[in-house]
Amino acid sequence: MRKLKHLAACVSMFAVLGAGHAGMAAAQDSRNATVQDGIAVRPLSRLTKYVPAETINEAAAQQYTQMMSQAQQRGVLLPPSHPEVQRLRAIAKRIIPHASRWNKDASQWQWQVNVIDSKDVNAFCMPGGRIGFFTGILTSLKLTDDEVAAVMGHEISHALREHSREKMAKQTVTNGLARLGGFAASAIFGVDPSFSDMLASYGAQLYGLKFSRDDEREADLVGLDIAARAGYDPRAGVVLWRKMAALNKRAPIELLSTHPGGESRIADMNAHMNLLLPVYARAKGTTVARLPAYQTNVALR
Repeated sequence: MRKLKHLAACVSMFAVLGAGHAGMAAAQDSRNATVQDGIAVRPLSRLTKYVPAETINEAAAQQYTQMMSQAQQRGVLLPPSHPEVQRLRAIAKRIIPHASRWNKDASQWQWQVNVIDSKDVNAFCMPGGRIGFFTGILTSLKLTDDEVAAVMGHEISHALREHSREKMAKQTVTNGLARLGGFAASAIFGVDPSFSDMLASYGAQLYGLKFSRDDEREADLVGLDIAARAGYDPRAGVVLWRKMAALNKRAPIELLSTHPGGESRIADMNAHMNLLLPVYARAKGTTVARLPAYQTNVALR
């Protein structure tokens, strides 16, 4: 109970102080950038400190567990012995060791990888490393291991760069003092009936969260970086988005509704291949000049 009171008090204090600092912090974030191996990223938002990592991780764990439990009850959660589950877990096992270079906390995450039998062309990674794939994205796009790694790296990068935590912090700011005033009262009077509601609210937003174009660009490049370090060809990212664009012409897919596509993203990936390919080549024990052309498994127009 003391922990809940402390959390309520912290959030309430943000209601008083946060609005005044939010604009300045956001402006500073947009001016500054950090660079790793030539890939420019924004610094982690200062706003995230107003949504405790413990809170969002607990919400993510709660929702992920609920989703997997429901999938199992409906008979659509693939068992650990299924070839696709083993395939994705093997890919994740290679990628995960490279995640902490982008977020040191990732080394302590309780990573999970599960696959749901569904026609949905989608995948996600919740805060704390909770990964989910739908079979639709594997079968509809006929993904190679390199292309799975591009998808997985992208989704993991949203968690590494704390995009959902930042977005929820911004939403907390815009919700105003009225909603947060209740937390202050709860802290003062020793009762926190709204905590579970807040937790559920956060959890409900974690899956299917729409990110900004800057977030998507960052996830593209960071995702290809960690995939390349794991020995997966970053050129697969370009092929992946071409496959999704081709599929979307026949039937709009959910992944593209939450992940803005377009030639500009492909161009951005190509513009960074001079940085990504050497990383991949080193992982393969060769040089860029000796790399074979990328081969996918379907003909692309």
